[in-house]
Amino acid sequence: MATTEKALREQVVAAAARIAGAGFGGAAGGDISARGGDSIVITPSGAAYPSLRPTMLATMSLAGEYGAWKGPTKPASEWRIHLDIARARPDVGAVVRFQPPYATALAMAHKSIPAAHSMIALFGAAEIACTKYAPIGTRELADLAVEALGEGHAALLGNYGAVTTGGTLEAALARAFELETLARLYAIALSIGRPRVLAEEEVFRIADRLKTAGSDIEARVEALAAEPASPAKAKPKIKGAARVPAKRKRIAGKRGKA
Repeated sequence: MATTEKALREQVVAAAARIAGAGFGGAAGGDISARGGDSIVITPSGAAYPSLRPTMLATMSLAGEYGAWKGPTKPASEWRIHLDIARARPDVGAVVRFQPPYATALAMAHKSIPAAHSMIALFGAAEIACTKYAPIGTRELADLAVEALGEGHAALLGNYGAVTTGGTLEAALARAFELETLARLYAIALSIGRPRVLAEEEVFRIADRLKTAGSDIEARVEALAAEPASPAKAKPKIKGAARVPAKRKRIAGKRGKA
């Protein structure tokens, strides 16, 4: 984890380059933020990722005036999503909002991703919810994103794209790539037939195994294993599309832990 704002800015720029290099939404098809103390640094509005520099990022306070920022360029238009998630989730150290092809296609169809693959255990919930549509750049969209995320680490934004989070920027970025893989597999499965959804208890068991033993999946997202657990709340239900539950249970190991 970065110990200085300079290092944090460099990490955000490096993460943006990876998102752009993967073709997840074009040169500037999203935005990235990372927490540093009582503020976040966030990619600027309208900046193409390939030309992004650390000094171009904006800084926003988590405790001060809502929406206030410092920097040479105003923050990304979806700064509300980043700021509101950071305020609601002290465990979140970074947010990646992006538009990868398969996850965005599912968001266009308002399809949540159920536990049809064991990989979902990496996201801390038994379902990756999709929000209903809301105009881009609005408080309504930010509210929906926070609600859909709950205590998990990924959500689909209706007709728009996706968002992932992590205790570190490395974890949030790793989940971004894993989310697109999961979305692609689910889309393919839908074209074949009706995917069989894993029982919630099985998702708990998978999460527990990922925390206690090495695996190929864990190796691909090794940053996730270092994230701390916290008490869980209400159970998520695994059904429906474009459904946003009031609370989504975060899964991180044994049942009853988050």
